Amino acid sequence: MALFGKDIGIDLGTANTIIFERGKGIILREPSVVAADEKKNEVIAVGEEAKRMVGRTPGTISAVRPLKEGVIADYKCTLQMLNRFIRKAVGKRLFAKPRLIICVPAGVTPVEKKAVIEAGLEAGAKEVFVAEESIMAAVGAGLPVLEPTGNMIVDIGGGTSEVAVISMGRIVTSTTLRIAGDRFDEVIAQYIRKKYRLFIGSRTAENIKIQIGNVYPSEYSDEMEIRGRNMTQGLPVNLTITSDEIAEAMEDIANELLEAIRSTLEKTPPELSADIMTSGIYLTGGGALIRGIDKFISTRTGDIPVYIADNPLDCVAIGTGKALENLDYLSGATKR
Repeated sequence: MALFGKDIGIDLGTANTIIFERGKGIILREPSVVAADEKKNEVIAVGEEAKRMVGRTPGTISAVRPLKEGVIADYKCTLQMLNRFIRKAVGKRLFAKPRLIICVPAGVTPVEKKAVIEAGLEAGAKEVFVAEESIMAAVGAGLPVLEPTGNMIVDIGGGTSEVAVISMGRIVTSTTLRIAGDRFDEVIAQYIRKKYRLFIGSRTAENIKIQIGNVYPSEYSDEMEIRGRNMTQGLPVNLTITSDEIAEAMEDIANELLEAIRSTLEKTPPELSADIMTSGIYLTGGGALIRGIDKFISTRTGDIPVYIADNPLDCVAIGTGKALENLDYLSGATKR
């Protein structure tokens, strides 16, 4: 018997995993992190508990992300993480096996899709759909993806960014970038290391991005005090940085995202491009919350309207919930 009964959708992301249960909504949101005891060869924690261990574990315990750039990098850890998340989300209810939707980037290979399907089946599902994240994000954002009109979605996740034009439930043209929220964190840490000779951790870089990160000039500059390790002395020191500095650090990555949007638009049929000029570009994923990113994209694409979706972090998971109610949204999904 399965450990869960109702159909569920999973946004299995590089940074976070979100689970949606049909009839209930989002029932779990956890970091996609696994802590394993290498000596005993066993997983000791997943999710938020494991994330708190990052950078703080003894030599025999490692806290890692089992997904890299949107795909499974460590199958065993991913499977155990998925099982534990499902158990935590739905408890010990013993009912019939459910259908399961798991989302992946559009650019994954058939082998990578197969790995996701096998993980879902081993987790207890009777039927697994592997859906493309950009379509589910567009569905979750409320776009009319089943209509014969052009819908442009830019889903900026943790490991990948998806730029896609969707019409009649299928992706017409798309671009997958192996740069996203994690890459923004990396360039912030690199900038501070180069300019101030100060080492900061990934969590500090992420907090900087969330609190004062921006990619569009602002009238006001925010400040933030951080703590890191001086590269010369090896001692912890405090430093005050500004949002203008972080904008400088993030500029190159923002431009790469912009080029992907331009390239995707150039490959889009004229009729669908005309639709997008009117309906606009919709941003989802955690990266949609970076301050000024909507204005940055709009001003550099000829003033195409750019909108941040409601609940951008949850759009993919919400989309899976709608797909569970209407399987027409899964017409292009891989199934087993």
